[in-house]
Amino acid sequence: MSNLMNVGSRALMANQTALSTTGQNIANANTVGYSRQSAVLQSVPGQYTGSGYIGKGVEVANVTRSHNEFLARQAVQSQSIAAMDSTRADRLDALEDVFPSGKSGLGAAVSDMLNAFSDVAATPSDTTARNVVLSRADEMAARFTNAQTQLDDLQRGVNSGLDEAVKSVNSLAGRVAALNEQIARSQGSGHAPNDLLDQRDQLVRDIGTQVQVSTVAADDGSLNVFIGSQALVLGASTAKLAMQTADGGTSQITLERGTLSTPVDESILSGGKVAGLLRFQNSDLTSTRDGLGRMALAIAADVNAQNRLGVDLDGHAGRSLFRDIAIPDAEAELANTGNGVVAASVSDTSAMAASSYRIKFGAGGSFEVTRLSDGKATQHTGPLPAVVDGLRLDLASGTAAAGDVFTLKPYTAAAGKMAVALNSPRELAAASPVEARPAAGNTGSIAVGTLAATSANANLTTPVTLTFNANGTFNVAGAGTGNPSGVAYASGQSISYNGWTLALSGTPKVGDTVTVQATTSGYTTLNAGNANAVLALRDKAVFDGAPMVDGYASLIAQVGVRSQSAQYAASVSESIATSTETKRANQDGVNLDEEAADLLQYQQAYQASAKMIQVAQNLFDTLLQNMR
Repeated sequence: MSNLMNVGSRALMANQTALSTTGQNIANANTVGYSRQSAVLQSVPGQYTGSGYIGKGVEVANVTRSHNEFLARQAVQSQSIAAMDSTRADRLDALEDVFPSGKSGLGAAVSDMLNAFSDVAATPSDTTARNVVLSRADEMAARFTNAQTQLDDLQRGVNSGLDEAVKSVNSLAGRVAALNEQIARSQGSGHAPNDLLDQRDQLVRDIGTQVQVSTVAADDGSLNVFIGSQALVLGASTAKLAMQTADGGTSQITLERGTLSTPVDESILSGGKVAGLLRFQNSDLTSTRDGLGRMALAIAADVNAQNRLGVDLDGHAGRSLFRDIAIPDAEAELANTGNGVVAASVSDTSAMAASSYRIKFGAGGSFEVTRLSDGKATQHTGPLPAVVDGLRLDLASGTAAAGDVFTLKPYTAAAGKMAVALNSPRELAAASPVEARPAAGNTGSIAVGTLAATSANANLTTPVTLTFNANGTFNVAGAGTGNPSGVAYASGQSISYNGWTLALSGTPKVGDTVTVQATTSGYTTLNAGNANAVLALRDKAVFDGAPMVDGYASLIAQVGVRSQSAQYAASVSESIATSTETKRANQDGVNLDEEAADLLQYQQAYQASAKMIQVAQNLFDTLLQNMR
């Protein structure tokens, strides 16, 4: 009789535990990170009698959680990659907004500024046309500085995002370490602390959205968390994640444990918001800054150089239309042993590449220049100066020791320095410093087409005479020309000497002459040779072979391609992350339909157990009554 009572009591308690476990599942069906728990029932060993073993009921062996380690790892990794791609795509989307197309874009401002010189070329003495040029130049400069400001704002946003991510990871890592300690203590009971394990797994997933991690389980139940090969959490201790600026100005993360700080290579970070932000900052944003800065520096340098070659409305030598944009000195690494200062200046705008550079000195003044945009390295036997990608590198002061490394960022902040330097429309140097005069006694139809100064030359205004021969050639006489003879002539061809370029039309007769000389007084109000030369810069191949007016189109195309690629990657990785999380949730999560079925099953078993106890009680009462 007592055995029947014991069997019923054990069944009642076991089914009550199963009901409680099912209720726990139902209650936490929407709890993030919760894994379905199951009460594992086992039969109590039977008692031997002469008639065989008699069962002694049931008991709860354990309460387990549904957990698939493989699916959990897959979900963490895929969510980490999705977070990286989504973060980068969002930032690139914001970067696209910095560069609008159409009339509100920077490209339209560049075209409008250069096209405004056509009115000056048509009426060089018209101050209204000259004012339009200055107005267009000022508008273009404002758009450059505005774009630079927006890029700086994006950079500040990246810095803020990185700081928040670092704080979040450090906080989550501390909680993982605390749970490791609790779980290790609980393991002594022989049963897994399911709720603590769920909490820890969720924290690891949360860390993974910030920075990709890997995990290694220890024998005591604790979980070690690694970023790359560096430990973030070891048992109950943690390292501190931090951001630092590496040599060259790029950002990188470090792990600090005690006094030891170890940098984490960005290339091993293939997931998490931190990786997305670092890639955007160190690649996308840097490339765009360099492209915008190169554009500003090239336009300012070419327009200024041409305007300086001309003569203004008052007969004075031209000055820079824009403020000269100085290239900052190269940044020396902290480990350098020399005291050298490396400076740079523009040598050839058409050869400039949108990139920063790493300069490493060797023995005997030799050095290696690495273009950081594509990693291309060039060796130089030295010493400086040298011209690399249209930039002249000089050792401004001091001496560079072997092993010294410098990082040159010529274009990073150039756009923000764009500003108009001229104050008066009369200062616009529309006139050419030289004029061409056909001789009064010429008998042919030779006429002057265009004439403009194209480069600074000591003999620019020195008189040069072209004398035509009978065989369709001409002789040149003048200092600095070399006095060549028998030069072939064709109508409209470019004739260049001493820094000027002349085009003639018509057919000369034998003995006809044309003299190129310094412009005479009063001719400056009629001459627009320099305005035409500035106007011709529209078609100059400056940006990787593209004309000056097409530089902006190339820049926004590069940004657009990056953004589209990032958006596609984000959509793919998000789809994969959703799929893997669904698989994990189907395996580990709570299904309310299943729980409802289990609830009915355990309820019936509980009621049957209670009935068993009632039957045992009735039998016992009947037995006592009969004994009386």
